[in-house]
Amino acid sequence: MPGTENQGPVKISRKDQIETIATALFKERGFSATSMRDLASEIGIEAASIYAHVRSKEEILQSVCFKMAHEFFKELEQIEKQADTHTEKLRQLIAVHVNIITRNVAASAVFLNEWRHLSEPYASDFLQLREQYEQRLRAIVRQGIATGEFVPSDARFVTRTLLSSLNGITQWYKLDGELLPEAIAQNIGDLFLKGLMSHKDDRPKYH
Repeated sequence: MPGTENQGPVKISRKDQIETIATALFKERGFSATSMRDLASEIGIEAASIYAHVRSKEEILQSVCFKMAHEFFKELEQIEKQADTHTEKLRQLIAVHVNIITRNVAASAVFLNEWRHLSEPYASDFLQLREQYEQRLRAIVRQGIATGEFVPSDARFVTRTLLSSLNGITQWYKLDGELLPEAIAQNIGDLFLKGLMSHKDDRPKYH
């Protein structure tokens, strides 16, 4: 049938190839310990040739960090617009967060650990985005508490504990591991939401 022929592997641009290999090296060796010469050697080109595609290794780091931040906010905004319960919003956020983190573990590790090497104003911009994401997640928890959907809790503690659990996935997740991303999201969602969901009991009150 027309249009069903095997098109072969999708070709990526040299710039995308450089970013992919650089991301893997940043994860393995760290940003500071990776030089442009290392990167060129890994790709198989002359060191001088790499500058025709990227200006510096920090440009690559900026791309990785802000591209992933954009992914998180894009998903967050979609979930915030939906007229679901706060429980469902939180469960969906957990699912998309796990999906983004596991889709590219190398990029996720760089995003979470190597951002500290960003120069100004990029470092401040990145930290502001991270704080905004946490605040909006915390707002969902607070709204759930206010409506009685969640038990009275320290929303800041809940949010930071949840994010630590989600971001920590990069330390142990393997593509050939026993748990698929869907199962990880389900398990984390169950653990947190069962503790948050409101029941008439003697749980301690937080102010």
